Amino acid sequence: MSDQPDWADETEGRLLTAALDHAQTLGWTRHLVAAAARDVGLTLAEAELLLPEGPRDLAALLARRDDAAALAALAPTDPAALKIRDRIRTGVLARIEAAMDHEAATRRWMGFLALPSNAPLGLRLLWASADSLWRWAGDTATDENHYTKRALLAEILLSTLAIRLTADTEAAAAHLDRRIDGVMTFERWKGRFKPSDAAVRAAKALGRLRYGGGLRTRPLNPTRATSTGD
Repeated sequence: MSDQPDWADETEGRLLTAALDHAQTLGWTRHLVAAAARDVGLTLAEAELLLPEGPRDLAALLARRDDAAALAALAPTDPAALKIRDRIRTGVLARIEAAMDHEAATRRWMGFLALPSNAPLGLRLLWASADSLWRWAGDTATDENHYTKRALLAEILLSTLAIRLTADTEAAAAHLDRRIDGVMTFERWKGRFKPSDAAVRAAKALGRLRYGGGLRTRPLNPTRATSTGD
């Protein structure tokens, strides 16, 4: 088997890197795809073969890259040596810092995913980010906790990143600590009760967003819906 990188994966990565330089001024739009294509020497038609959903595919590429960067930063840390709250805190901060390496692009990326037509994609990407952090933390739950943990962590990730983009590191960390305290209190309370069937079904429904209909077979391009925005 060849050790050479897959051409499509490599070129998608180059397109994303070029796009980050233009995202602040062009936003997460098809104009961004066109500018990135020019920078890497592709025609727009060639870029659209790789990114048929245009800015949506770029949004997914960025989320995957930041997830990978966070896991790389976490690699020297042994999660088993940390209490569970510290694992969550460390993981979230690593993921936030990965996004802040390109703050302006992340800001426009979040605005793009906040559009109603893009919200399902945003939820799937958040779910995948939360899932990767829980797996790093050693979570092996296969019951309803698998879903509720990821739903809770996805909300924490989103709100902490929003605070970081509008305030500073200290404000984001303080918010994160409060949210973790709230979750830990909830988990202690929940432990005294058996979840209802309805609650389990709701958590699993959230989990299925991770596998939303029509996901692309290529792992870095997980959308099928028509792109929006010019």
